Amino acid sequence: MHLAVLLFASALFVATFALDNGVMRTPPMGWLAWERFRCDIDCEHDPKNCISENLFIDMADRLSEDGWRELGYIYVNIDDCWSSMKRDEKGRLQADPKRFPGGIHKLARYMHDRGLKLGLYGDMGTHTCGGYPGTTLDKIEIDAQTFAEWEVDMFKFDGCYSNATEQEKGYPLMSKALNATGRPIGYSCSWPAYQGGLPPQVNYTQLGEICNLWRNYGDIQDSWDSVLNIIDWFFENQDVLIPAAGPGQWNDPDMLIAGDFGLSMEQSRAQMALWAIMAAPLFMSNDLRTVSSGARSILQNKMVISINQDAMGIQGRRILKEKSQIQVFWRPLSNNASALVFFSRRNDMPYHYQTTLSKLNYTTGSYKIYDVFTEKTMVLKDSTSFVVSVNPTGVVMWYVSASAKLNHRQFYKGGRLQGSGYDDENAIPRVFL
Repeated sequence: MHLAVLLFASALFVATFALDNGVMRTPPMGWLAWERFRCDIDCEHDPKNCISENLFIDMADRLSEDGWRELGYIYVNIDDCWSSMKRDEKGRLQADPKRFPGGIHKLARYMHDRGLKLGLYGDMGTHTCGGYPGTTLDKIEIDAQTFAEWEVDMFKFDGCYSNATEQEKGYPLMSKALNATGRPIGYSCSWPAYQGGLPPQVNYTQLGEICNLWRNYGDIQDSWDSVLNIIDWFFENQDVLIPAAGPGQWNDPDMLIAGDFGLSMEQSRAQMALWAIMAAPLFMSNDLRTVSSGARSILQNKMVISINQDAMGIQGRRILKEKSQIQVFWRPLSNNASALVFFSRRNDMPYHYQTTLSKLNYTTGSYKIYDVFTEKTMVLKDSTSFVVSVNPTGVVMWYVSASAKLNHRQFYKGGRLQGSGYDDENAIPRVFL
């Protein structure tokens, strides 16, 4: 497919300038507290669900014992409201002593002993969004060193109570300070979300040089409307966002909310599929102690995860918006494969969408199709008409591999598209059959 070659070339160009801390070469995966548990600090009346070390220990146990870790869900991320309201006598941040009596370092060790990683939250303003001590410009160096001493593996830097000038200085400074500690710490920047998410206010080349991932848009809420707003923003601005993404540097549309209260199973599949197309970080925000079997099967779908984690790291795009309210999304993958998602924006009934692979920009040939959610397989020629039945607010997701694989050098030469460029056989990854 010609789109694959063009995107591959742009991704290689961007990746050469990526933050070189060696982490997050594929989109990070794990669990994040915020959407589900927010800033619940009432441990007296809600001890199981308040922001405390017990909550994060429980989630670590679930990740390590319920099959999540082996699939790549390794980060346990603390968000806002973890700290004491005051710094210690040396000016360092400290955990709330009642809710985190063992401290953050002990919690990090607990994660590491189970093959997991710990993420922590901070804010470059005078206060965090929840009103806790912030990391102002004069505190960046000491806080970065503290996080390294605590053996933190990821740091999210929010931007509440800060202005554009402070953000312009602070986000690069924190990147430099984290790298100076000598500890590989994945760095999540909320900078673009505070500047509208788009150029000229946002410089995505610079972001790729200083951050491993960044929040482009507002916080996700536990509702389908919120998910749709995020989907629409990201794909309406895909031509700006796609070149920014690649190994070690990711656009972050926010958390997965399957297993909470706001999405149906169809909608949960849709979010998971489209996050995979976007090469998005997969941070669940749910209660892993009580998550339903249906939500678990979606979040643990090995093929969706494999597509999300594809080593090329090219973010996919929306290629069609039909009057029927069916939208089609496509992402190029390693081994000359690709992923397709047929997404229904309808609310009435299943829609039978008819097309051919050639209409979706596939070149002449036969293709092996693996339906990611039904696990059915078939072979289609590019010219063969087919019909997919897409449920309201749902998706059909395919892993597509060619009977002959694409030779990129032959297919894209001298800046111009060439003729057929296929040589060898390519099959569905064996691990998933």
